[in-house]
Amino acid sequence: MKTLSIIIPTLNEEEHLSKTLSSLKKLEQNGMELIIVDGGSTDRTVSIANGYNIKVIQTQRPGRALQMNEGAKLATGEYFCFLHADTLPPNNFRQVIEATLTSEKIVMGGFVSLMQGERTRYWFSFLNYIKTYLCPMFYMPMAFFGKGLKLLFGDQMMFCRREDYFKSGGFNPKVKVMEEADLCIRMNQLGKIKMVHQLIYSSDRRVKEWGFWKANKIYFYIAFGWAFGVSNDKLSRLYTEIR
Repeated sequence: MKTLSIIIPTLNEEEHLSKTLSSLKKLEQNGMELIIVDGGSTDRTVSIANGYNIKVIQTQRPGRALQMNEGAKLATGEYFCFLHADTLPPNNFRQVIEATLTSEKIVMGGFVSLMQGERTRYWFSFLNYIKTYLCPMFYMPMAFFGKGLKLLFGDQMMFCRREDYFKSGGFNPKVKVMEEADLCIRMNQLGKIKMVHQLIYSSDRRVKEWGFWKANKIYFYIAFGWAFGVSNDKLSRLYTEIR
């Protein structure tokens, strides 16, 4: 089995990080490393991560793209996996990653993410399919139909080969939102991108804070605004921190 590095960017994630790391530690196998890249947390995030005896590094400023790039530089795995701190992976994620990347035609993959809270669970995530399929279909139809372009995001537990990540240039630290989509477009120059039809679960904290309709309105605006050239700075102002 290939070695795997799981890179988790954090910023004030004390509420969710312990649950995610506990889940990963239970599934830990030989050749798997966990890397926390913190962007300047002011809560207990770093101390929680240190308690799990894993690699913890800190960046000079926050920014998921910057943090994930820094984590990738220190990662030793043949495969990279980028995971949000509030997302729980399936028990067989390593086998799924291995099986997906066995195909030389596929350079990146991700899962189907559903949001859930303490009392709520959204069983059908239409937004996932909008982001992953419809956005690239309208935004870059030639790449979608001809090269297998899909757009994946951090709550989908993105994974790829180490060599392909660096060959693509990695995450662009100047991109504040839609940094994963930006990477997918460049990765697609190397091969196809696949969404594995298996569920993983992420926190519904944004929906809880903003409300269902407002949250989806913001998500749609960011996705289509990005596709039609709205500046990243303007889009990032919509995606406010809620921690």
